[in-house]
Amino acid sequence: MVKQRATIRDHQAESALFARRAWFALFLVTAVFGILFYNMYNLQVVQHQNFQTRSNDNRIKIVPLAPNRGLIYDRNGQLLAENRPVLSLELVPERVPELDDTLARLQKLLALSDQQIEEFQQSRKRERRFNQVILLDRLTEAQVARFAVRQHEFPGVSIEARLVRYYPHGDVLTHALGYVAKINRKDLEKLRAKGVHANYVATRTMGKLGIERFYEEQLHGVIGFQQVEVDIHGRPLRTLSVQPPVPGQDLQLELDLDLQRYAHEQLGDGRGSIIIMDPRDGGLLAMVSKPGYDPNWFAQGISYKQYQSLLSSQHSPLLNRSTQGGYPPASTIKPQLAILGLEEGIITPDTKIWDPGWFKINNIDHRYRDWLAWGHGWVNVASAIIESCDTFFYDLALKMGIDKISEHMSQYGFGDYTGIDIAEESAALMPSRGWKRARFNEAWYAGETISIGIGQSYWTATPIQLAVATSVLVNQGIRPVPRFLQSIREGDIELPAVVEQRPPVVLNNPANWQLALDAMQNVVSGAKGTARAAFRGANFTSGGKTGTAQVRSIGQDEEYIAEDIAEKYRDNAMYVGYAPAENPEIVVIVTIENAVGGGGSVAAPMARNIMDFYFSQEQKRANN
Repeated sequence: MVKQRATIRDHQAESALFARRAWFALFLVTAVFGILFYNMYNLQVVQHQNFQTRSNDNRIKIVPLAPNRGLIYDRNGQLLAENRPVLSLELVPERVPELDDTLARLQKLLALSDQQIEEFQQSRKRERRFNQVILLDRLTEAQVARFAVRQHEFPGVSIEARLVRYYPHGDVLTHALGYVAKINRKDLEKLRAKGVHANYVATRTMGKLGIERFYEEQLHGVIGFQQVEVDIHGRPLRTLSVQPPVPGQDLQLELDLDLQRYAHEQLGDGRGSIIIMDPRDGGLLAMVSKPGYDPNWFAQGISYKQYQSLLSSQHSPLLNRSTQGGYPPASTIKPQLAILGLEEGIITPDTKIWDPGWFKINNIDHRYRDWLAWGHGWVNVASAIIESCDTFFYDLALKMGIDKISEHMSQYGFGDYTGIDIAEESAALMPSRGWKRARFNEAWYAGETISIGIGQSYWTATPIQLAVATSVLVNQGIRPVPRFLQSIREGDIELPAVVEQRPPVVLNNPANWQLALDAMQNVVSGAKGTARAAFRGANFTSGGKTGTAQVRSIGQDEEYIAEDIAEKYRDNAMYVGYAPAENPEIVVIVTIENAVGGGGSVAAPMARNIMDFYFSQEQKRANN
């Protein structure tokens, strides 16, 4: 067998192949590194700002800081609403190993209700697992002590301190100050509609009634922020910067706490309202409505049982009787009706009628009775005011007609909002022919006009409207807008409240003002004045008008005896007054529901006591 020779290798071809492969590999590596460098340039240079922001968003958390709510003071600097530190029990769900077991043990240890546990569960669902959630909003000293001893048994549970609104005077000021309460879904919708919801992201409560609600914007303050560095799970590591919140502004009110407290005591356990107002500028020195309730219930988280007790009470403690209570004004409006009669020329100062104790419309048998069964005899306009003669005003109202009465009395503010700086106000009702047609689709009857002449029938007024109407009298036409606010304070800056007025009542004969005012002075000082007994021996001059409003109609042959009828059907006792007579500083309105006695025997003595207290306090301040 012949041995073959090995084939000689083609080194040139192999070199060419290797070179081609090397260049291809170099191109591939270069392309890959080119793409890599391009992406690095794009990420680190072109999109640097975008990714830096996203990185900070993941690393830095903005935590909102709630501002301290502004304080509220009375005219003498006494604190009416403050912020007090309280302790709350809070949980971080992700740090609690067995949440249900922990809740069960805490419920037993601290005597928590099932409702409190349910409220916590609802709150927990709205928060992230690493955020603190309140279990108990306000701890008692006993609860703090019990938990502190066994705190080591509850990982993830802690006691935290914060500020809550507190009203040191309880129900004395409820219907004036109002209260703050937890922000609910409806509140959030309203805040979003106003475009201010971002300012409430750290706030748990807001003003719901009264001064707290009306001046919410000033009292709340401006939210602050702190930048916190967090880990990948969102847990805080350290604080980077802080923008402190701006506290709310402090309010100083026209209210006099001592006078408010005294008026509150005067009402005792009765139901009704007392208002004390400066007629010169509308400043409200006191406004009491009874019964009331403790506003701290709402500020600190009212329980279901507490709220139901308020809703189910037959005495309506949630109603602000001073601004929402619609009462027949009764005889308190006789001076204004007398002025209208004089202005229209229907009567003169010398006009007299005979009062036998009743009034009749021609050809109608029904008798409209006077409060004095045997009548007042011959009376003119002044004596009719002084003695509160119903018969005179029955006759006068019938002659004037409902259209003139409604138009004229509306100028005093009846049937309209007074503009008081709280939102809870009723316009009550100043009836008219058109109103009845729209409301009942019925004509207006002469008998209804007669009842309007003594402030009855469909006519209702709030005590604050009576305060304004009485102020118009003593101001001889000027109609003030009632207000609580005296000034807003921010640091050393004090901004006084704006004093407002509504269009005045202008008379053709200004002397008619003085005739009514003179008669009102004789109500308290005249020999036959209906309030003479209450004001006997007073060391100041004053004027006023009593009123007794029927709650239920009395039959022709029926005699009204308060003690013999159910309390809810008894008359309301009313008094409107002012002092001093020469240059009035205060107007006092007293309204007592279902009283045993009339305006002269029940309401007027309270007004006298209040005026005595007011002037004694003024004397003490003058001496100091």
